[in-house]
Amino acid sequence: MKKNLLALAVLCAMTSGAAYAQQQDGQWMVRARAVHLDSSNGGAAGAAGVSINDKWIPEVDVSYFFTPNFAAELILTYPQKHDVRLNGGKIGTLKHLPPTLLGQYHFTGMGAFKPYVGAGVNYTRFSSVDIAGGALTVKKNSWGPALQVGFDYALDKNWSLNFDVKKVYIDTTVSGGIGKFKVDPVLVGLGVGYRF
Repeated sequence: MKKNLLALAVLCAMTSGAAYAQQQDGQWMVRARAVHLDSSNGGAAGAAGVSINDKWIPEVDVSYFFTPNFAAELILTYPQKHDVRLNGGKIGTLKHLPPTLLGQYHFTGMGAFKPYVGAGVNYTRFSSVDIAGGALTVKKNSWGPALQVGFDYALDKNWSLNFDVKKVYIDTTVSGGIGKFKVDPVLVGLGVGYRF
């Protein structure tokens, strides 16, 4: 009997929690994520053996909901430092700052589970380039598309858990006849969000 009552109490709590979670209706959401950056290391430079290291980076984004379904998201971090390698051997370092602006469609009517898709544009600024003692340089600016899929899982009226995957198209040109280097990373993120 006690087990049945406990099971009923848990079921009621889950049901009421899901119903309560659906009430997330603030126009703003802020998320903090830990993101794994996995570079494709493509293009002519990639084929020649140029690569950068994969790494975990912090990410913060701010979203504004125009309607329950449509939102805009600005994704930010600080300049990220990478080792530059040639055929596995380190030949220098550089930093990149990749703010991204996305338009999103959020699916509704699924209770606490709130999936979304997004598309937008990325701008990347390369800085602090030190490759082969200054013998090689890279183009400083990159513009490219960005695609996104993910979901929030509402914990209460304000807080949620987040899982997010992005494909961002970033490239630059390495001097010295090496050619185009396509970073084009896949970014997989886990985090928390607060909606207000």
